[in-house]
Amino acid sequence: MFSHIMIGTNDLDRAKGFYDALLGTLGVAPGMVDRHRVFYRTSTGTLGVSLPIDGQPATFANGGTIGFACASSEQADAWHAAGVANGGTSIEDPPGIREGGFGKLYLAYLRDPDGNKLCGLYRAP
Repeated sequence: MFSHIMIGTNDLDRAKGFYDALLGTLGVAPGMVDRHRVFYRTSTGTLGVSLPIDGQPATFANGGTIGFACASSEQADAWHAAGVANGGTSIEDPPGIREGGFGKLYLAYLRDPDGNKLCGLYRAP
C-alpha cells in the first residue's frame, strides 16, 4: 500500500544517528544522505527523514504513529533500548504484551529526538 514514509527533523545528523541505531536492530543498513534527507530502504518500503524543504521548523504529527515490524519480543526490546540510548524517549507503558481485538501484540513505544511517535510491534503467536 505504501511506497515510503517521510518525516521531518530539525537536525539531520542527530536523526541519522538515532535511526541508524534504531533500525540497525531490525537489520536495516545505515541511512544514505541525499542533500537534506536521509533514506532507509528495504524490500518492504522506504523511510525518509528530511529537513523541511520550506525552511520552517519540523513538527511531529499529533495522533500519528509510525510502526516498525519486529521479528520477536527480544528484537522489540532491543529496538526500544537502542532508541532510548540514542536520544529517544520511552512513552506509554513499558514494552510488553497488549491483548485486544487484533490478538496478542508485543508493543514498545518511543518518541524520536524530534518528537515523532514510533512503535516497535511484534505479533505474538
